[in-house]
Amino acid sequence: MRRLFGSRRPLFGDSGAQRIVFVYDAVYPWVKGGAERRYHALAKELAGRGHDVHWYGMQYWSGPSTVRIDGIAFHGVCKARPLYTESGRRSISQALIFGAACLRMILSGGLSGAQVVDCCGFPFFSLFSVWLVTRLRGQSMVVTCHEVWGDRYWTEYLGAAGRVGALVERTALRLPRQIIAVSEDTRDRLSAEIGVSAAVTVVPNGVDLAVIDGIAAAEHPIDVLYVGRLCDFKNVDLLLEALAVLVEERPEVRCDIIGDGPDRARLETRAVALGLADNVRFRGFLAESDEVYARMKAATVLVLPSTREGFGMVVIEANAAGVPVVVADYPANAAKHLITGRNGTVSRPDPEAFAAALAEFLGADADHHDDCRSVALDHDWAGLTTRWRAALA
Repeated sequence: MRRLFGSRRPLFGDSGAQRIVFVYDAVYPWVKGGAERRYHALAKELAGRGHDVHWYGMQYWSGPSTVRIDGIAFHGVCKARPLYTESGRRSISQALIFGAACLRMILSGGLSGAQVVDCCGFPFFSLFSVWLVTRLRGQSMVVTCHEVWGDRYWTEYLGAAGRVGALVERTALRLPRQIIAVSEDTRDRLSAEIGVSAAVTVVPNGVDLAVIDGIAAAEHPIDVLYVGRLCDFKNVDLLLEALAVLVEERPEVRCDIIGDGPDRARLETRAVALGLADNVRFRGFLAESDEVYARMKAATVLVLPSTREGFGMVVIEANAAGVPVVVADYPANAAKHLITGRNGTVSRPDPEAFAAALAEFLGADADHHDDCRSVALDHDWAGLTTRWRAALA
């Protein structure tokens, strides 16, 4: 048994370049979610420090299966497939295909010589593949957990079939001996709801302050800004309903919604029905992050009405741009823990309360720039990469 599962080795040596492997299906810059940006920022920083960094994911690019960008070797283990179904749910078939492709790739030598193997905790099937091969080869695997779904959310998501999803989640997240959680909330839920016995260290998501500092604000001011996917748990309906309340007192208020997703058409129709045709502009997906940051710098306040977030990276990005954030107070929304009172506010999730929270920032003469920046400074990727490395030493 000891031979089969190997002995645990320290992930990082005392010095010298290391071969570091990240495994995650969605690959930045082709996909620009929070997890994708975290892995890219971490990988880029580690490559800049002389490490040999590899990212195994779906192949979003044309040409050879391996390309090198920003010092990172990207390996496409299978053809890119949609992450979400037409209804907006995470695709189970995509997760199964990627998990099987990871097993084939890894067995053929994809992890050879790796001192660090960091696999994303979701989707779970690739985690099973990476765990099996690292055990067989006597390597150590660390899992990065961005959020915990838990029994209740699985039931809400899939009904009776959610019991299977919850069982898969518990089984997968109990496999690793070491977990990196992106927030204290995720760490606590791993213990309380999943019952993990692994060592769990919190290394939060970060932001590249130098990049944001070098971008000028967009030409036209924006009162209220939303940036994110347009799907059910992002809860953009709450924002629209709050704006409908707000325009009664502030008919001139303007809101930009940046992002796309399965709910976009419905939300556009909803905005018109609420009388917000002249107040809300759906900008769609912006491929260039520089353009998103420029819009952030032109905004007075950013909103995050999500019912659940494993971290809420957009809060730190907005703060880095000097912009406060209004976050909805839901139990599973870990982003609310990023709000200190200086960099935004946590609002009761009803239209009247949310509208009042927005009005406070829209009507305030005080400059929140310095308070927001002080929070963002604690999330610079250079320092967080050092924390990540120390956690694996």
